[in-house]
Amino acid sequence: MAAQSEPASLQQETLRRRLPVVVAGLIVISIALVTRMVLFQAPRDPRLEAYLQAVRDANYSSTQRQTSARGIIYDRTGQRLAVNALQYRVGISANLVSDPDFMVQQLSTILNLDPLKVNEIVRSGVPYALLATNVDPQTYQQIAALNSVAIVAEQIPRRYYPQGSLAGQIIGFVAGDGDTFRGYNGIEGYYERELAGRTRQAEITINPLELPSDDAPEKGQDLVLTIDRDIQFLVESTLASAIESSGAVSGNIIVMDPMTGDILAMASWPPLDPNNIPLNDERLLRNPAISDIYEPGSVMKVITMAAALQAGAITPDWVYNDEGVYLVGGEEIRNWDGQAYGIVDAETVIVESLNIGASKIAVEALGRNAFYSYLTAFGFGSRTRVDLEGEQLGRLRIPGDETWSESDLGVNAFGQGMAVTPLQMLNAINAIANGGLLMQPRVVKQVIHGQEVTNIEPIFIRRVISEEVARQVTSMMVAAVERGLDGRASVEGYTVAGKTGTAEIPSPVGYVTGATIATFVGFLPADAPQVSILVKLDRPKTAIFASQTAAPVFQALAERLVTYLEIPTDEDRRYLVAEGGIVGALRP
Repeated sequence: MAAQSEPASLQQETLRRRLPVVVAGLIVISIALVTRMVLFQAPRDPRLEAYLQAVRDANYSSTQRQTSARGIIYDRTGQRLAVNALQYRVGISANLVSDPDFMVQQLSTILNLDPLKVNEIVRSGVPYALLATNVDPQTYQQIAALNSVAIVAEQIPRRYYPQGSLAGQIIGFVAGDGDTFRGYNGIEGYYERELAGRTRQAEITINPLELPSDDAPEKGQDLVLTIDRDIQFLVESTLASAIESSGAVSGNIIVMDPMTGDILAMASWPPLDPNNIPLNDERLLRNPAISDIYEPGSVMKVITMAAALQAGAITPDWVYNDEGVYLVGGEEIRNWDGQAYGIVDAETVIVESLNIGASKIAVEALGRNAFYSYLTAFGFGSRTRVDLEGEQLGRLRIPGDETWSESDLGVNAFGQGMAVTPLQMLNAINAIANGGLLMQPRVVKQVIHGQEVTNIEPIFIRRVISEEVARQVTSMMVAAVERGLDGRASVEGYTVAGKTGTAEIPSPVGYVTGATIATFVGFLPADAPQVSILVKLDRPKTAIFASQTAAPVFQALAERLVTYLEIPTDEDRRYLVAEGGIVGALRP
């Protein structure tokens, strides 16, 4: 018995010695497991968290940028000028394809892709692969008809302009894709933030059991313009005919409401079709009416006259002796025809478009400080702040500038040695038409955000001349049309105020011989203007003078505008006023 108990005691002793080690090991393992459980519940490094989430999501979803639909652009009558069209980006979850042969055949046929390339993608087994971009809706419908859970499609917004080239330079265009999808130039560029709406990063799932989110990005705001589609068409047609008949290389026509600063139409030649952007020639993307500058010529004489009358430097009875040559800052100034006119009054300076008269007013009556102060007040040398992308400042040297000289004062008075945009010039003339107020030009009158409509009111910048001075200058401009143009700018039944400008074209070595820029600005009815018009033709070949080229274009356009806008004739307005009626802003 003693021999049998001895081994048992040895086993117990061995177990007794090893048991603490085993228990200690179990305790250490338990502590490690508990620690791991606690750490698993604790916050992790954000970088690790992002990595783990990306690995998890890569098998069934992807993050894509969703762009909201851009706002619609309407003309003042509700006609659509810019709308949205849809295209699609089509991909495939190859790991969900049940019949590869069928899928390769259908996709390569519908999308017109290389079958070998499609076969490689379909049989790759990857969670997602891109097949095609810019797929039109008709083609996408054929893809959708396959009714396959493996097809992944994303809508891509595109911009479409249903009126084609009509108002193309005003509207601008949209280009790019993804983060670069945005508006450029014109309204599309200036109102990019409002039109674009909001974008978001969205999880696009390829899991057929998971429903897609209905949380679509917020649509952009709609814009209602001051532009009238029918007037715009009339203006563009008139400009195209004028370019053809005069042989001009380019030109502009702007039509505005001088009382509010509303732009009713703005056209430049050559036109721009925003549906077909010529990306190889950036010059065609500009809107010359606000981005190209030129020397305005004799149109500027009415501004010089208005400034002198407002400053009290002259009166309408002012006269001077025109001797045919006038020396200013070492430069000889002569009239357009080289003639001396003798004793001349203020109105004749405008009617006969006398350079010497305008220079004498600026140099001897106004003086440099007052002259440039008024030019600045009329908006020259600064942007009009029109709500279009791409507007230029113009060019106006003033005393104190390194390049200014005394001769600038003499020639600026009749529109040489300085440069303006067509819109700057017409907006300054509007300040005479509306009784002395400089308005901010605008092309957007309403912003629509869902059910909320915000009206944008006309913006008054400052008063530049008094109503009395405006009437005096308007009377001179009426005389210029009636006495100086032989009826070439007259409109039967209406009193028209206007002024021609025939400007030479500067070059690095002087003025270009035999080439001119012809401008006519005018408004009607002269005593209660409802519309103002600028016509500008660059390098006309049939005649060099604006009275022979630009003035007849104004006449042809104005005759059609008074009918379209239903502007009563002078006789009808007088009758209505006599009967107690109110017609526009008619002054008694």
